[in-house]
Amino acid sequence: MQESEIFEIDLTKRYTLNVLPLKDLVFFPHMVVPLIVGRPNSIESVEQVMKGDKLIFLVAQKDPTIEEITARELFRFGVMARVLQIVRLPNGLLKVLVEGIVRGKVVRYQKSRRIIKATVKIPYSSVKYDDQIEALRRELISLFKTYVKLNDELPEELIFSVTQIDDLEKVTDFIASYLELKLEQKQKVLEQWSLLKRLYLLLDILNHENNILNLKSELDVKVRDEMVKSQRNYFLQEQLRVIREELGEEAEEGSDVWILKNKFKQKELSDEARAKVEEELERLAKIPPLSPEYNVIRTFLEWILKLPWKKQTQDEISIERAQKILNEDHYGLDKPKKRILEHIAVLQRVKQMKGPILCLAGPPGVGKTSLGRSIARALGRNFVRISLGGIHDEAEIRGHRRTYIGSMPGKILQGMKKAGTINPVFLLDEVDKINSDYHGDPASALLEVLDPEQNHSFIDHYLEVEYDLSKVFFVVTANNPDAIPEPLLDRMEVIELPGYLDYEKIAIAKQYLIPKQLELNGLKPDELEITDEALNEIIINYTLEAGVRSLEREISKICRQSVITLSKSVRQKKIVATKRNLSRFLGEPKYISSKLKGRKEVGVATGLAWTPFGGDLLRVEVNLIPGKDKLTLTGKLGEVMQESAMIAVDYIRSRYRKFKINQNFTSKYEIHIHLPEGAVPKEGPSAGVTLTSGLISALKKQPLPADLAMTGEITLRGKVLAVGGLQEKLMAARRHGIKRIILPAENKPDIRDMSKELLNGFELIFVKDYEQIYKYLFSDSRGKGRDKVTSDK
Repeated sequence: MQESEIFEIDLTKRYTLNVLPLKDLVFFPHMVVPLIVGRPNSIESVEQVMKGDKLIFLVAQKDPTIEEITARELFRFGVMARVLQIVRLPNGLLKVLVEGIVRGKVVRYQKSRRIIKATVKIPYSSVKYDDQIEALRRELISLFKTYVKLNDELPEELIFSVTQIDDLEKVTDFIASYLELKLEQKQKVLEQWSLLKRLYLLLDILNHENNILNLKSELDVKVRDEMVKSQRNYFLQEQLRVIREELGEEAEEGSDVWILKNKFKQKELSDEARAKVEEELERLAKIPPLSPEYNVIRTFLEWILKLPWKKQTQDEISIERAQKILNEDHYGLDKPKKRILEHIAVLQRVKQMKGPILCLAGPPGVGKTSLGRSIARALGRNFVRISLGGIHDEAEIRGHRRTYIGSMPGKILQGMKKAGTINPVFLLDEVDKINSDYHGDPASALLEVLDPEQNHSFIDHYLEVEYDLSKVFFVVTANNPDAIPEPLLDRMEVIELPGYLDYEKIAIAKQYLIPKQLELNGLKPDELEITDEALNEIIINYTLEAGVRSLEREISKICRQSVITLSKSVRQKKIVATKRNLSRFLGEPKYISSKLKGRKEVGVATGLAWTPFGGDLLRVEVNLIPGKDKLTLTGKLGEVMQESAMIAVDYIRSRYRKFKINQNFTSKYEIHIHLPEGAVPKEGPSAGVTLTSGLISALKKQPLPADLAMTGEITLRGKVLAVGGLQEKLMAARRHGIKRIILPAENKPDIRDMSKELLNGFELIFVKDYEQIYKYLFSDSRGKGRDKVTSDK
C-alpha cells in the first residue's frame, strides 16, 4: 500500500491497528528498519498482523525503562507501517523488517486481551510548491550536507541519497530520521502535521546542531595543535639538554634549576641534606619540565628549602622575666609553674639540656595549651602547635614516601616549617587521643621524636634525610595520662594541672575572661559590671567543669545581651549583672545544685570519681529483692568495677558476724547494684568502699549520712588501698556540698601537698581497714578505732 493510495482511497477513514511500542526510537515515514521484538505482548501483536493486512502502528513510549506498557506510557502520534518480513531467532525473539508509510494520530487506545490497539486518523497537509518552498528545500539540503560533513559518525553517502529525493515530504522525513536528537525533539518533528512548519523546525534544529559541531571541531583543532606544540617543545628541549651536556654548560639563567641552585647556595644545610639536594638538582636538570617526575623533585627541593636547618632564636633566659610572664598569663597553677621555672633555670646553666619531655595533664579548659604558649613567650622562642587527636596513621607523623601522589612530610616537619627555627617550643596537643590501626601506630613513631637520645637524627619518610630535633622544646598535653601508651609515657614527666576552685575561677574571670570578652564584644569597662555574687552563681548553677571554658562562654553571652540592651536604650549607660537579675541574661540555671541537706536513704552510698573532665560524685544504689544467688550490676560498669562489687559481696559474707548480718543473705535475696547515669561508662577500683557501704546499708536497713562521701579500693581482706585523682575528687565534693570524706590512709601524703583553700571546711577521715569505716558509719560507739584528720573550718 502506497501513501498516495491511502490518501486517494479515503482520507477521512479511521484505521484500527495493532500497536507496537518502541523503546528509544521515533520511527518516521518511508524508513525501512529491522526491529528486534522481545516482549510477549509485542510478539503476539506482530504475529497477529501477519495473518491479515500486515499493517501495524509504530509509536514511541515515553519512558523506555517501563516493560508493562499501558496507553498512558505511549505518545499520541506515530507511524502506520507495513511488516515486510519476520524472522524468529533461536533465543525466542523476533526480527521484524518494517516500512514506514504515513504519519498517524491516535484518536483512542484500547486493549484487546493483551494487545494494545489504536484507532488512528491520517493527517493531511498540502503546500503550494513555489520558489519560496524550493529555496527552503535547497537550504535544508545544504544544511544537512554540512551536518553530515561535520558529524564523523554519519556516512557521506547520505549526501548523495538526499539529493536524489524529489518529494519534499520524503526529504524532511529522511533528514529527521538521521539527526542525533533527543527522543522528545524527534517526536516533536514527527508530530508536526504542517509541512511548511516542519521545514522551518528542521532548519532551526540543523542550524543549532551545526553551530555545536563547529565549536567541537574548533576545540579538536586547538587540542591537536597544543599536542603538536607540546611534542615540538619537548623535542627541542631534549635537543637543547643534550647540546648543553656535550658543551658542559650550566643550566639556563632564569630556569627553575638555575633559581633553585642559587637559593641553595645561600641556604645553610646539613652535609647529608646538601648532598641530597645536589643529587636531586642534577636529576632535575635532566628531566623535561613536562614530565610528572619534574614536579615531584621540584616540590621535594622546595620543602628542603623552606625547612629551618641552622636558623634559631636566641633564648631570653631570665627566671624573673619567665615568672612574670607565667603569672601574667595564668592564675594559680603554682606546681606546674614551679616545674617550668626549674626547667628554665637549668637551661640557663647548661644552654642545651636533654631532659624529660613535659606532659601537661588535666581536664579541658584549665590552660594546658595556653601554658605552652606562655613557655615560648618566656623563652623568647617561636611557638608551634599540632593536634594529635584522632590521628591513626603513622605517616601523619613520619610523612609519606615520595612514590605516592600528593605525598608530603609528616606533621612534625610541617610544624618545623611553620616555626621557621630549629629551636621552637613545639606543643603536641591531645596526645592521649592517638589511635592505632592497620595503617600503623603513630605513638610508636612519636617515640623517636620525643626521645632525647634519638631525635637528633629524626628521619621523615618524605625527606629521607636526618633532621635534628634535639633543640626543640617539646611540650605534650593530655586529658588522661593513663590513655598514653606506656613506652611513650616513660619518656615524659607528667605535670598535673588540677581543676580550679570556685574562688580561683572568680579571680580568673575578673583578671582575664571579663576584660577579654568586653574587648571582643566592643564594650568599655565602665559599660558592664559583673558582681562576684553573679560570677559565683554562674560557676555553681550554670557551669559544671574543672576549667573555665563554659564560664567564658556564659560571660560572653552576658556581654552580647548587654550590647543589645545598650543599643536599644540611649539613656542607659551601664549594666550591672547581679545574682538576682542573672536569669535575664542566661535564662534558668542549667545545673541545679545537688547539695543533699539531711536526706538519708537506705542502700544508697555516695562515692567520689575521677573523670578526664574533673571530679564527680558517684552515687551507688543497692536493692535487695526476694530471690536466690543472683548479683545484677547495671550502669555500664567496667570490668574492674564489676570485680569490686563481687569483692564487696564476698568480703561482707566473710565478716557477717562483725557486721551483724545474716550469713546466708545471698540465698535469701537477689542483689541489684546500680550506678545512675547509665549511658556513662564507669571504671576503676576506687568505688570498692562505696559499693561495700551501700550493700551493708541495704542489708542492715540503716541509711548513710547524706553529707558524707568516700573513695578507696577494697581487698578481700578488707584493706583500704590508695586511689588517684584525689584533688579532682575533693573539688567535686566541695561543689556538691559534701562535708565529710572517708579516704585511704595511704593518701595522706597527697593531702599535705594540697592548698588550704581546697581543704578548708572538710572533715577528712583516714582509714586503713574497712572495719574502721563500719564502726564510723554503723556502730553506736562512733569515733573509736579511726584515724581522723580535720582541717580548719
